Amino acid sequence: MKRSIAVSIIGLAMSTVFASQSLAEDTITLRFSHQNPDSAISSTEAVVPWFQQIEKATNGKVKTQIFWSQTLSKGKDNWEATKNGITDIAWCFHGYWPNMTPLADVISLPAMPFTTAEQGSEALWKLYEKHPEIQKEFADNKVLLLYTSPPYTLITRDKPVKTMEDIKGLKIRMTGGPPTDMMNALGAIPLLQPMPEMFLNLQKGVVDGMGAPWEAIHGFRFYEVVKYYTEVPFPAVYFSISMNKAKWASLPKDVQDGIMSVSGLQGSKFWGKYFFDSAKKAAIDKAKESNITIVPTELSAAERQRWLEVGGKPIWEQWVKKMEKEGRPEAQKILDSALEILGAKK
Repeated sequence: MKRSIAVSIIGLAMSTVFASQSLAEDTITLRFSHQNPDSAISSTEAVVPWFQQIEKATNGKVKTQIFWSQTLSKGKDNWEATKNGITDIAWCFHGYWPNMTPLADVISLPAMPFTTAEQGSEALWKLYEKHPEIQKEFADNKVLLLYTSPPYTLITRDKPVKTMEDIKGLKIRMTGGPPTDMMNALGAIPLLQPMPEMFLNLQKGVVDGMGAPWEAIHGFRFYEVVKYYTEVPFPAVYFSISMNKAKWASLPKDVQDGIMSVSGLQGSKFWGKYFFDSAKKAAIDKAKESNITIVPTELSAAERQRWLEVGGKPIWEQWVKKMEKEGRPEAQKILDSALEILGAKK
């Protein structure tokens, strides 16, 4: 009798071990390479919650190992690192790779008619779904979602900007390409400088201001060195969350379906909203902790239209001509499509 009980206990223990081993074997761990630290507001509000959604959508089959702060691959290398299998999934900032996804750049033209990252992200994903020419640009990896920043906010050291005339002659840090063209059209002096250098450059007066998303205003504490915040029709930037194609193909169909149930359009809007849009309140609240009051201002409707006519539409036309000259005749169609999705007409 005692021997029988002992055998039963041993059998139960062995069954538990085998069940645990089976469960462990069924679990898929995906590596994710990210540029930002785990303490960034975008990490706590967007990155971690989204991977939690994936775990839930796959019934616990997928776990994620997140490599923060470029510890697996550098941000500027993430697209190739994904393509080559160094990482399974990566955060990819397409501003690092000029001319790699040039038709998708339409969403980052100045004065495009959206005001939030959620809106821009929805439009970009719909453009990707609609136009095979854009899909082709991303073909080296499996795109899970695409998202944008909101149009950058104009932050200035000493001078408020309420009209187009106010920005003339100011030294404004912007990214290259159409954003620089916009600054030239508006009469400002565009400067190309790395984001990490901007706190000191603003503090010392090397620049008068810059375009920045609220996520960067929060993360780089720009509120300590600028006084004025104006929502203007500046350009946005865009990103993808992309996966190694071989790794994707290796996943069971139910796991793929689970991942895409929280990716695609839904995931794009989620990342736009929680990576960027929610950062505005966080930046204002963070500044308040240092007894700094942030009061964002808006251009009047008439003034916004002036910026569009001078620094927006002409840049759109330049972009179309450049794309067509480079052998991309679809550019006008894609621009018109973007404006239609965003509820505007050219």
